[in-house]
Amino acid sequence: MTPVILLAADQKSAEVTDWAARIGWLVGLALFVALIYWLMREGWKWRGTLQGDLPELPDAPDDLGAARLTMSGRYHGSTTAGQWLDRIVAHGLGTRSRVELTLTDAGLDVVRPGATDFFIPVGALREAVLGKGIAGKVLTEGGLLLVTWEHGDRLIDSGFRSDHAAEHNEWVDAINSMIKKTDKTETEGAR
Repeated sequence: MTPVILLAADQKSAEVTDWAARIGWLVGLALFVALIYWLMREGWKWRGTLQGDLPELPDAPDDLGAARLTMSGRYHGSTTAGQWLDRIVAHGLGTRSRVELTLTDAGLDVVRPGATDFFIPVGALREAVLGKGIAGKVLTEGGLLLVTWEHGDRLIDSGFRSDHAAEHNEWVDAINSMIKKTDKTETEGAR
C-alpha cells in the first residue's frame, strides 16, 4: 500500500483559474465595447453635421387657439419623407421621448419633456397616415401615426404612437382635413 500513497502525494491538482488571462480578456472586452460605443456616438454626431443645413425648428406661437385634439404618447423620431430608415438627428429630432401633441387651427404643437419641443405650422403639414415603422421602431400595421411636414426645403416624416392607439385614425382624419382646407383656401385665394 505504500506505493499508492506515494503516487497520490506526488500528484498536484491543476490550477482552477488563470486570473491574469481572465482579467486580460475582461479588459479587452471592455475596450472593444467602449470602441463600438464611441464609433456609434461619432456616427450620430456626423449625421447631425451632415444635416446642419436644416433650419432651426419653429416655436409655438403665443396664441395657439383652441385645441382640436390632444394626445399623449411617444415620439419615435423623424426621417426623410418616404425613407423610413434615414433618421434625422439635427436639432434633436432623432431623440426619442414622451410627447404631448396638440392639434389646433394654427398647427401641430409637439411638446417633449426632456427634449426639444417644436411646432409644425398648418401650412407646413403635408399628410398624415398610419404606418408600421420608422427608423429604429417597427410596430404592427397602423400602430404608428406618421405626419409628413415640410421644413426648409425638406419633407420630413415624424412618428408618434399614442398611449391609446385607437386615437390614431381620428388624428389622421383631422390632420388631412386641415390640409385639404388649407390647400383649398390657398387655391381659391390664387384666383
